[in-house]
Amino acid sequence: MNKLYYDSPYLKTFTGTVLSCGRGKKGFEVILDQTAFYPEGGGQPADTGVLGGVRVFDVHERGDGIVHYTEGELAVGSVINGEIDWERRFIHMQQHSGEHLVSGLIHARFGYDNVGFHMGEDEVTIDVNGELTWDELMEIEETANRMLWENLEVRAYFPSRAELADMEYRSKKELVGDVRIVRIPGGDTCACCGTHVTRTGEIGIVKFLSMMHYKGGMRISLVCGEKAARDYEKRRREVQKVSVLLSAKPGEIAEAVEHMKKEQEALKAKLAESSRELIEYKVGRLKENGDRLFVIELGFDALRLRQLANRILEEKKAKTILALARTDGGFLYVLGSQSEDMRLLSKELNALLNGKGGGSMQMAQGSFLMAKERLCAILKEKGFSSPGPCNEPGAPNLSNYA
Repeated sequence: MNKLYYDSPYLKTFTGTVLSCGRGKKGFEVILDQTAFYPEGGGQPADTGVLGGVRVFDVHERGDGIVHYTEGELAVGSVINGEIDWERRFIHMQQHSGEHLVSGLIHARFGYDNVGFHMGEDEVTIDVNGELTWDELMEIEETANRMLWENLEVRAYFPSRAELADMEYRSKKELVGDVRIVRIPGGDTCACCGTHVTRTGEIGIVKFLSMMHYKGGMRISLVCGEKAARDYEKRRREVQKVSVLLSAKPGEIAEAVEHMKKEQEALKAKLAESSRELIEYKVGRLKENGDRLFVIELGFDALRLRQLANRILEEKKAKTILALARTDGGFLYVLGSQSEDMRLLSKELNALLNGKGGGSMQMAQGSFLMAKERLCAILKEKGFSSPGPCNEPGAPNLSNYA
């Protein structure tokens, strides 16, 4: 098999003879005498394109041959034209060459090895077996980009055994047979089977996106070249949207967000105080029940229902309280008691009221999927009383209170 992508990674079209073609699980499997299609491997995705007028959607190496997965059948023995998706290929070349440069610089400065590499649709990830700070990573980015602007040669070749024996190069595993080396002067020397640009300037730009601790080292995300330009434009649009929403200039967004955060914290504090006062007002007007009580409140969430239930119990307005709030198709509930086991009672009520939830012996919470009229009837059958009519929440139900 003649691998034309090694002769020139810039070859976009070629001719080849179909050696075999058979139907497989992923369409038709075509093997040629030579190909410019790069097969998936070394962290780099496969090329796509067209062979003899039919679409090639994946390529893999199998033994000594390269299998092209196509959407149509090709006649064995025919000489066909092939064309790779050049935009996809060149983007892969930019990402792969940029990854080499970054990995080589990290290894040279910190001694860390690249132990994992993946080229995804949106970004490239590199796993290194050591820890870096973001400032250190930014220094690597600056060095890498300066080397791009110097437009250094990127050489991919098969050195002789003698040359290889005297060469220091990065490799994730022991290699036998012919070893292909990709070398960037002052940047990296690494064994690699992928396709690369011939000058660092073609990488365009290297931009780190994020980093995180991963398996005792770091996982670094980056983009290069055209992907970096696309990522920048995506982020620019997002910044513009936020700028309009905040009525702030793009360079003043952080300050505007900080101001908004302080305003929200102040509003939350006011809301919490208003909520406390409302609950105190409601509990203060509530008549003593002495046994099982249920109340339905307007616009309460689970937190305020728990606060209401706790205050009713603290003020000894009931021994067992079921606080409810309307939701779509049913009710939120909080159960609390000074004398009963709420685990058992919640289980019993869930079965009767199409509910789910649970909790501790003292308090349980969940939801009931039940119409109001039926809910009220069942609760009254189970010994719950309401301090007033079981009204639909919507206006203050002051008849429930003293």
